[in-house]
Amino acid sequence: MSSELGGMYDVFRNLLETSTPTEAVKQLEILGVDDERIQRIREFHEHQLLSIKEMEEPRVAVNGNRETWYTGPRENDRAWPAIQRELERSGWGPDAIEDLDSASTRVVSLLNHPKEPEFSTRGLVVGYVQSGKTTNFTSVMAKAADRGYKLFIVLAGIHNGLRRQTQARLAQQLVESNPTNWSQLTGLDRDFVPTENAASFFGGSNSTHVLCVVKKNATVLRKFARWLESASDYLQQAPALVIDDEADQASVATTSINPLILRILDTLPKAAYVGYTATPFANVLIDPAAKDLYPSDFIANLPQPKAHFGTEVLFGRYALDGEDPEDVDDGHDMIRSVPAEDIPLVSPSTRADADGFTPEITDTLEKAVQYFWLTTAARRVRGTGNKHATMLIHTSMRIQVHNSFRVPLKKIRTHALGHLDDADTLRRLRALWDEETARVPAEDFGETKVPFDTLLEELPGVIGDCRIIMDNSDSEDTLDYDNGPVVAIAVGGNKFSRGLTLEGLAVTYFVRAASAYDTLLQMGRWFGFRHGYADLPRVWMTDELHAAFRHLATVEADMRRDIDVYLHENETPQTFAVRLRTHPVLRVTAAAKMQSAIRASAAYGGRRIQTRYFHTRAEWLRDNQDAARDLVRRAVAEAVTQDSRPEDGRHILHGVAHTDVLDFLGRYRFHESSQECDAELISSYIRRRVQRSSLLRWNVAIVGNRAGDPDTDFSFAPDIAVGRITRARLQSPTGEPDFADIKTLMSRADATVDLADVPRGLEEDEIKRERRRQLPDTGLIVLYPIDKDSRPSELRKKFREPLGAEDHVIGIGLVFPEPRQQDSTVDWDGSYISADLSGIRLEDTDDEDQRTVEGEDAA
Repeated sequence: MSSELGGMYDVFRNLLETSTPTEAVKQLEILGVDDERIQRIREFHEHQLLSIKEMEEPRVAVNGNRETWYTGPRENDRAWPAIQRELERSGWGPDAIEDLDSASTRVVSLLNHPKEPEFSTRGLVVGYVQSGKTTNFTSVMAKAADRGYKLFIVLAGIHNGLRRQTQARLAQQLVESNPTNWSQLTGLDRDFVPTENAASFFGGSNSTHVLCVVKKNATVLRKFARWLESASDYLQQAPALVIDDEADQASVATTSINPLILRILDTLPKAAYVGYTATPFANVLIDPAAKDLYPSDFIANLPQPKAHFGTEVLFGRYALDGEDPEDVDDGHDMIRSVPAEDIPLVSPSTRADADGFTPEITDTLEKAVQYFWLTTAARRVRGTGNKHATMLIHTSMRIQVHNSFRVPLKKIRTHALGHLDDADTLRRLRALWDEETARVPAEDFGETKVPFDTLLEELPGVIGDCRIIMDNSDSEDTLDYDNGPVVAIAVGGNKFSRGLTLEGLAVTYFVRAASAYDTLLQMGRWFGFRHGYADLPRVWMTDELHAAFRHLATVEADMRRDIDVYLHENETPQTFAVRLRTHPVLRVTAAAKMQSAIRASAAYGGRRIQTRYFHTRAEWLRDNQDAARDLVRRAVAEAVTQDSRPEDGRHILHGVAHTDVLDFLGRYRFHESSQECDAELISSYIRRRVQRSSLLRWNVAIVGNRAGDPDTDFSFAPDIAVGRITRARLQSPTGEPDFADIKTLMSRADATVDLADVPRGLEEDEIKRERRRQLPDTGLIVLYPIDKDSRPSELRKKFREPLGAEDHVIGIGLVFPEPRQQDSTVDWDGSYISADLSGIRLEDTDDEDQRTVEGEDAA
């Protein structure tokens, strides 16, 4: 870009501070900028937006009609640069800050421009437990503030501790660096209390950003809603960003909190609601057709940060469909077994037994405590990483049980201090240290093993410094990391089950039963970062709990793969519901939060899938041509009936054997980037349906342009030819060779090509019903010959480029009828549930006919 045009683009970007992109263009016209320059500025701006949209991380599902406007931080920003400086001072490296910058920019780009007259956005950001979600949404808030968002509401869990922790973080990173830019409605020790004249915060004379951090408490939210309503005349000028931290907790319908959140959002003419959670199970099961908090506009899948200890890292997982079990990580050897017979010794069997309960220090609990002291001594020798050291004991939710551990733990600490010189004690401690460090070598984590004799010098000081803390709602002696290094064994329950960070957590003794995925995962305070001691963490738990967490790691991987489907398969939160793998004992979430959930397809019933990604090298493409021609030749020989319409560019072969389709899928090569197009999974699904006497027969359709021109025809078999269609590829910012992304291949009309008397413009659910009525047991496979030189139209040159393949491309679409009711187990064996999207009515965003019309390529 020339310097002159660059200067004009800077003017355009400055106009975006106070205008939407459309309004900014109008202002350039008023300033006398000629049409050609305006067009070049728009193209450059759109190119920048495209680079934001195509960021690899976080992976994002976006409702297709959302306009991206945010292109990243600017030199005159104040809030985001202050966060950068704070993170640099606290030891963040350049790569970590760059990753945070990119991820938060992508989320901000999904919000509405603050100058739009009205908006109501629903989004969800999915992270990992203890993975830095707070830092991400703080950065999103900072960047939104730099662009003109006025009101920032953070719903910070249901406990005072988490609200206070969040308030402190936001005050430190947002307010203290720019105190004159912010008005705080809440304080460190003060939840929301109504003030006089609410309108004064939002009137034109008040240019500050307004920050309110409230816990999800009905009384507090009711007061806040009334306070906002009293300023309703001024809220049109107050674009609001509502961050719902732990968005699966209390926010989902069936609680008294949910209607209050909706009331607050209804009060705000311009509101972007963004939920943050590591356990989005309840959120993705909300009824999408209801006026609720279903993330209909976007779902963002934050990447797992480097060096983060997540479920899969610790527990491993099972192979997903289509994965080789040999390629799946089994996790680190950091989980230690607590025998089932120990459970009644550390946790009462019934509620009645809780009063007067006295726990025993079992062999496994004693070993866990001793190992905690050893790790803390080793960390003191290393002198790196977190200065705090914490052990968590979590056996019950009952306060009286927590308190019962105080005396036994103090006794074991006193005994240990008095017997460190005993030869037998030293022998057992040495054996424990050598055993653990052999099972998890320090070298695997870039660390060096601390010899036992070296750490022994620090051990008396560690045990002497160790505090025994009962941290629950009744206790006065709680964990406080603000006044020097802490060494503590903390006994607690629900207070530690969500959001709160246990600094320097190294050892956990966990036998608390839980009945739901989200509850169990949120109790896993051992997830997070372990800088300087990544080789040392250990978790003691029952084998049953170990298996449950391994299952949860599989659920998470499955769920994130479904979210990636949005990215790879051109789906949105309104067209494809994230599926959640179920468990024979554990619930996905609380029963009340699953009222709208339905049994979900574990496979392809009722769906249409299509190829989007292709290699461009000749050998790969010709193999697919050969496979397609062979399928058509067999189909011609075996078809029950044949409907050829070369003047329309169509041939339909009815009643082809499923074995021919399976043979074709065994030969056709899908691009490895496609999440949904997996030949083995598709073939396995077809075989399961065949066992129930369905999909025995298929219709094979060839769809292209009018035949008759030898230069543009593609012949599949004698008398079976159509004109090649045009599908230009999306521009690749990386210029990756041997790769083409055409985005959309198949139209809705093509999904009905083998049905009789079907009107055009049917919705997806109407197509499914019509197929169920006419051909309930017949599958459809559609073959598309794509011209290797496909060029974009003038209209699409800004975002597409010539296909540039070495030979013609064969794209395919597959349409599967829904299983009959009595055969529904072929799609659902009790293993998946999802939200019910059937109540959503979508505008038809497909072209009526996406075949080539005078060279125009598909959207």
